[in-house]
Amino acid sequence: MSQANEILQTARSRAQSQGLAYAGAVTPSEAWTLFQSLSAVHIVDVRTSAEWQWVGIVPDAELIEWKSYPGMANNPNFLTQLKTQVDPEAVVMFLCRSGARSHDAAMLAAQHGYTAAMNILEGFEGDKDANEHRSSKNGWKVAGLPWKQG
Repeated sequence: MSQANEILQTARSRAQSQGLAYAGAVTPSEAWTLFQSLSAVHIVDVRTSAEWQWVGIVPDAELIEWKSYPGMANNPNFLTQLKTQVDPEAVVMFLCRSGARSHDAAMLAAQHGYTAAMNILEGFEGDKDANEHRSSKNGWKVAGLPWKQG
């Protein structure tokens, strides 16, 4: 079995054990491996445009806001934008700051025919540490994966 298939199987097992309504949950490192090794795969960053600009982005990720800064109102065009940019048959992995908005995006995508919708656990900046700081405990940046400043 290929590394990508093993990751997909693990992601599906996580989703089943946690009772998630979408296809899987992947760590940042697993997401990057899938992104590099599968042809029909997308990372969709659902953070705000302010976060993309000020905190950083994953190269070649699709950027679709789940909520808009500064008011954090839901993006009423999210699903339309997703359908325009990502084929429902593709593996689509959602990324946010910590894994919460991306969970919601994966739920919505799965409800609308995305059979391989997944959440990237820990998010771009990860969980807060003992000092209430992100980007030090876990997440995309801490894993040393590619990203660039906006």
